[in-house]
Amino acid sequence: MMRQYELVERVKRYNPKADEALLDRAYVYAMLAHGTQKRASGDPYFSHPLEVAAILTDLKVDDATIVSALLHDTIEDTAATKDDIREKFGAAIAELVDGLTKLKKLDLVSKQAVQAENLRKLLLAITSDVRVLLVKLADRLHNMRTLHYVPAPKRDRVAQETLDIYAPLAGRMGMHDMREELEDLAFRQINPEAYEALEQRLGRQRDAAAAVIEEIETQLARKLAGEGISAEVNGRLKKPYSIYRKMERKSVSFEQLSDIVAFRILVDDIAACYAAVGIIHTTWPAVPLRFKDYISTPKGNDYRSIHTTVIGPQSQRVEMQIRTRQMHDIAEYGIAAHALYKDDAEHAESTAYAWLRRTVEMLAHADNPEEFLEHTKLELFSDQVYCFTPKGRLIALPRKANCIDFAYAVHTDIGNHCARARINGVERPLVTELQNGDEVEITTDPKATPSPAWESIVVTGRARSAIRRATRMATRAQYLELGRHIVQTLFTRAGKPFSDDILRQGLKRLARAGVEDVYWAVGRNEIPDSDVLKAVYPDFKSETPLGPKPTADWFGVGGETALKFQVPESEGAIPIRGINLDLPVRFSRESGAVPGDRIVGIMTPGEGITIFPIQSPALAAYDNEPERWLDVRWDVDSAKRSRYPARIAVKSRNAPGSLAAVTQVIADNDGNIDNLRMQRTTADYTNVAIDLEVWDLKHLNAIIAGIRTLPMTAEAQRVFE
Repeated sequence: MMRQYELVERVKRYNPKADEALLDRAYVYAMLAHGTQKRASGDPYFSHPLEVAAILTDLKVDDATIVSALLHDTIEDTAATKDDIREKFGAAIAELVDGLTKLKKLDLVSKQAVQAENLRKLLLAITSDVRVLLVKLADRLHNMRTLHYVPAPKRDRVAQETLDIYAPLAGRMGMHDMREELEDLAFRQINPEAYEALEQRLGRQRDAAAAVIEEIETQLARKLAGEGISAEVNGRLKKPYSIYRKMERKSVSFEQLSDIVAFRILVDDIAACYAAVGIIHTTWPAVPLRFKDYISTPKGNDYRSIHTTVIGPQSQRVEMQIRTRQMHDIAEYGIAAHALYKDDAEHAESTAYAWLRRTVEMLAHADNPEEFLEHTKLELFSDQVYCFTPKGRLIALPRKANCIDFAYAVHTDIGNHCARARINGVERPLVTELQNGDEVEITTDPKATPSPAWESIVVTGRARSAIRRATRMATRAQYLELGRHIVQTLFTRAGKPFSDDILRQGLKRLARAGVEDVYWAVGRNEIPDSDVLKAVYPDFKSETPLGPKPTADWFGVGGETALKFQVPESEGAIPIRGINLDLPVRFSRESGAVPGDRIVGIMTPGEGITIFPIQSPALAAYDNEPERWLDVRWDVDSAKRSRYPARIAVKSRNAPGSLAAVTQVIADNDGNIDNLRMQRTTADYTNVAIDLEVWDLKHLNAIIAGIRTLPMTAEAQRVFE
């Protein structure tokens, strides 16, 4: 176990001005607080916080972080309290230790809802102070190093939690070495057979690669020195989990992997990085399409380096990573390294930590914990592509991102109103997948709104969250205006004055907080509009008898056509327009409706409006519920044509090709068949029921007229049931 003076010496190696008295006081306090407590290994419990502090000294963190590491288990596992810590070590350290205490209670491998909620708490805690994350990751690393002492069932849970959450989080924060060690330790526990097999093969490969590594190190160091470039060259074999993941991703065997040897070349400045690339490429042949410049376009976790792959000695593929020593510190220590360069404007802001803050901003907009978990895991595990705005702004996105993702990454308002996209000067669909280096120009339209279907198309959590939020807001606005119209119409029919101020008088009786809540509930038919009238005018007597409510039925048109009402500009009928899904208006299943029909709307609980043609026999079921009837009208946008549902019945002679002839007429007239049912009534005739999608009543009549001209047609007509 590390002694007190050894810990102080480790800190003073990188921070000569360290507060030795503070470190000594924390060491003694934690040691006495844990007393005779033991870990599962049988070692004194104090050895754990001490090892966590030692790990953090490698990251060169400040005194407060080291002290928090020493104390991080005292509130949870000893008699110490937050007030005790505050009194002895100050408020800042007390808050750090308290945040770590809360994190210790979180179970990140559990039922999805619980796991998601705990992940929210984790990210909220670490965004308040990044040092909480550093201590938590060091704590997890030491626990993984000693995992073999833990009971078997818990080992699997901790390893899975590490692989799912902590290792990706370390990587997303730029701490690559810590991520690799966490991944390998978890991989060894979760899949020991695969781990051992890879270790054995790497062991054999290590012996064979040793000569190649030595030859390249010597030759490259000599060539770089000959050009006046001071460089450190180090070769290594890649880690087991990294290799395993690559084998899975590319569906190849170990023998088929060609670049398991990697070299790091550390130089003094950026100019030397590019000079080194030239020397490497003139020494060994470069592999096409294997050059990546993360210096000019850094990764979202602040990683900067040049990667290239060459054909080295013995025709073996070798990956080269060239970067400055400062870049290497960022790659090794991630967000922890930013404190080392806080006076350097280039490194004053960590984009990795900015990602963390943006992720937490989504907490306020996620509908539920599972939605947040989905977004966060997408962000944690994503590889990236780098695109540019026309003004040269770099936008980093996950692989498979499209123009809609790009628009939301630039700004939420641009995403909500994006209408068209140009990629490298060529107009392309919004759903086009983006590639590295694409220049993307988004054209917006103030009238454009996100389609609910976009949610299944985008890949970034930010875009998905914004689309869901916009859809919820649009749907709420629809229900609010529908509810207002229904209430206003009822008050007018009853001969009673109506205004928001008058409606507020009935809020207590309706148990609603505000007028908008009443409109929302009425629009969704959660409150009968008659109840609103009675809440405002308790003495009002309705002369209309109420009958039983029929079972609601809907017509979905294969999920292709739905409706919404637009906000009426004046009192009267609610305008109906065919647009996209997830809005509170649908067609009747039995009859459908097309522009040109006289239509009526029927309120359905929790759903909205069902549209019927006025001649539909199904309306008879609502004769005793006049409060559910709404006056609606068509509002067709000629610029955005939509198809509408209708049903026709055809009686045709049984002759070869008769059905083909009927469907050909429908196709020739630009109709679309959604469903078709046949029933033979006699030996000579067959009845065919066809659900169509048409533009309007004129279009429907043209199709029916065309079918009637066929020689095998006995009857053709529209039906409403």
